[in-house]
Amino acid sequence: MKKIFILTGEPSGDKLASKVISKLKNNNPNIEYLCVGGTHLNSLGIRSIFDLKEITYIGFTSVLLNIFKIRSKISNTVDEIIKFDPDILFSVDSPDFTLRVAEKVKELNKRIKTIHYVAPQVWVWREGRVKKFKKFLDHVLLLFDFEKKYFDKENIPNTFVGHPLLEHETKNKTDLTNIIPIDKKIISLFSGSRSSEINLLLPILISFIDLMNTNFNDCLFVFHATKENKNLINEKIKISNLQNVEVISDENIKRQILDKSTFAVSKSGTVSLEICNAKVPFLIIYKMNFINYLIVKLLVKIKYANIINIINNKEIIPELIQKECNAKEIYNSVIYFLKNPEMMRQQVNDCEITLRQIRSRTSSSDEASLVLAKFLVS
Repeated sequence: MKKIFILTGEPSGDKLASKVISKLKNNNPNIEYLCVGGTHLNSLGIRSIFDLKEITYIGFTSVLLNIFKIRSKISNTVDEIIKFDPDILFSVDSPDFTLRVAEKVKELNKRIKTIHYVAPQVWVWREGRVKKFKKFLDHVLLLFDFEKKYFDKENIPNTFVGHPLLEHETKNKTDLTNIIPIDKKIISLFSGSRSSEINLLLPILISFIDLMNTNFNDCLFVFHATKENKNLINEKIKISNLQNVEVISDENIKRQILDKSTFAVSKSGTVSLEICNAKVPFLIIYKMNFINYLIVKLLVKIKYANIINIINNKEIIPELIQKECNAKEIYNSVIYFLKNPEMMRQQVNDCEITLRQIRSRTSSSDEASLVLAKFLVS
């Protein structure tokens, strides 16, 4: 029986990996799996060797403070992979963890094929890393077509598969009448998947809701949570005594709520593509501690945080970063959009034009699973 070890480093990677593996399991049922993953891969019946929360850190300082734990986890993960002896090591995103593991695994067992999904953003910073990848990666699966040139230049085999979050999924609809009052505007809120992000952004978003509630009584605020962080968000909401707030972690219900949203406020990250795909106007927020921010400013060579803005080289999605990431600025920006529906329509239209450029012609998950299947028989 063929074996695949799936290696993720945070909940978003767990979600992406599950979409691909779900397709692969349907077409190739006789494969044994083991992973470092979360609830999405677990729901497919795949055991994780440890809880994903144990390695989910954000920012340079958090990584430095936990460096010995991270090194220990890398070492333990490598040992488990070598013991499992898979045909493929399928690593997903989180390159500072997953690619360090992949490199060590390749040194110990060159027979194991290493396939990485979600190319490191070398177009953002540290472009020179690509040369190093050639030594231990057998194939890279790209989310964006413009990334090909960086890997082609170093003769690293790669395939543009597109972004799975841009796929249109048709699932059974859930009756939302018990969750969403029909007379309310829905404002969807995305505070991140890591507890460190949530601890930074949630107090700001709660203050923003307070500001909205002093001037409007027709809004319902819905936090899009993961199963891992739902309790953390609920605890903080409970302390705030806010009444017009829901916290949802069910993927199907979240998708339906997003489709019905009037506006969204989201932390920077891949979730922004989901929001664009749902044709919902939104803005981006992000905050990190001052030292992390200084390091990022020194190293990052692009002007924007959001992929839509990066592709267009202009701000289509407003970005409130660092000192601008505060309740008052978010409130002012949201109100400005709500009072200008034409601006909301224009943003949605600009996003749709951009998505057409980066959406793959077929299913991204299908394309990625086909590459894995080919390596299993090669």
